[in-house]
Amino acid sequence: MHDIRAIRENPDVFDAALKRRGIEPVSARILAIDEARRTRIQAAEEAQAERNAASRNVGVAKASGNEAEFERLRALVAEKKDQIARLEEEARAEDDRLADLLMRLPNLPLDDVPDGADEADNVELHRWGSPRAFDFTPREHFEIPGVLPGMDFEVAAKLSGARFVVLKGAVARIHRALAQFMLDTHVTENGLTEVNAPVLVREEMMYGTGQLPKFGEDSYQTREGWWLIPTSEVTLTNTVAGEILDAADLPRRMTAHSLCFRSEAGSAGRDTRGMLRQHQFEKVEMVSIVHPDQGRAELDRMTGCAQGILERLGLPYRTVVLCTGDMGFGARRTHDIEVWLPGQNSYREISSVSLCGDFQARRMNARFRPEGGGKPEYVHTLNGSGLAVGRCLIAVLENGQQADGSVTLPAALGPYLGGRTTLTATGDLA
Repeated sequence: MHDIRAIRENPDVFDAALKRRGIEPVSARILAIDEARRTRIQAAEEAQAERNAASRNVGVAKASGNEAEFERLRALVAEKKDQIARLEEEARAEDDRLADLLMRLPNLPLDDVPDGADEADNVELHRWGSPRAFDFTPREHFEIPGVLPGMDFEVAAKLSGARFVVLKGAVARIHRALAQFMLDTHVTENGLTEVNAPVLVREEMMYGTGQLPKFGEDSYQTREGWWLIPTSEVTLTNTVAGEILDAADLPRRMTAHSLCFRSEAGSAGRDTRGMLRQHQFEKVEMVSIVHPDQGRAELDRMTGCAQGILERLGLPYRTVVLCTGDMGFGARRTHDIEVWLPGQNSYREISSVSLCGDFQARRMNARFRPEGGGKPEYVHTLNGSGLAVGRCLIAVLENGQQADGSVTLPAALGPYLGGRTTLTATGDLA
């Protein structure tokens, strides 16, 4: 959501920022709706003043016996009542038009975000680890012999259709171990508070974090009106919706491990093999609610938290800053972390960490009281994967695969697997 006052004061700056994201100038349209809304509000206030004055004089006219003036004033009161109702309804309609338009416009990029059209224009910031040199042709995760007994796409298709998977036995345990490892690391080392929240949310929660109204087709809605979360960013961020926090309570840092649901609208034909792109998946999410002055530093801190998980697992990765054409709807700046997948011979996204500024906070009406008093201000919000559990499982399996079909597992998972460090070629832990 955008600040209408900022658009009134600097419409050219607003249009220039949207142009960097490929959006045509829209400030003139916004300001026309805003002017129509304000004109009707002012007219309604003037009509209310006239009605109040007439109401006060009705009694005077009646008491003085001036029947003609009494009837005129009474008719005027009724007329103004109808006029006020009409003007207020017109103002509400313009306000709804304005809110809908503003809610469909993406966030404005920070000045330091590189311009570009798509992922080809993203800029690499950091690289860690070297892709392993294999003395055999590395397989994709779903082709590794030791993985085959524990990753069943045929049963999943029977149960639910395409883009689902059933994990069993040792593979399921490794998947669970990864989530536990991530959570424990974020809580004990990174200072995040663990949260276990619903995966069904009210519609206004989806509006609050920007999934609605523009991206409804990307998520699932129940018959009762709840939405299945596409990420626990929705629940974690909305914990402060409608709240006024004390400045001393900031930053508020949270993490959650949850099921996530996405329709994958528009991704037909992409990553159809394996479990890289699923309708249902698990993710460990990070969310920070911060003072406006802390946002940019917090983005780097959260990026480091996600990178640290990959480093502890020994997985090569690179971090890129997304260009204006590839950045998500609600972000002002985004760092994507891409893990190396030898089966695809490429880096693939495993985490996206974004600074949203006050964009979500305005939609949620989430504010804080400045130290020393003053008018409440909007908090700034950030979110990021720490990490996508399924994609991390893929990376662990592909990077640790051996020529005999077994997989050497990261030492960091040993405590979660009873000390076992290998997925055998027959699908057991050893």
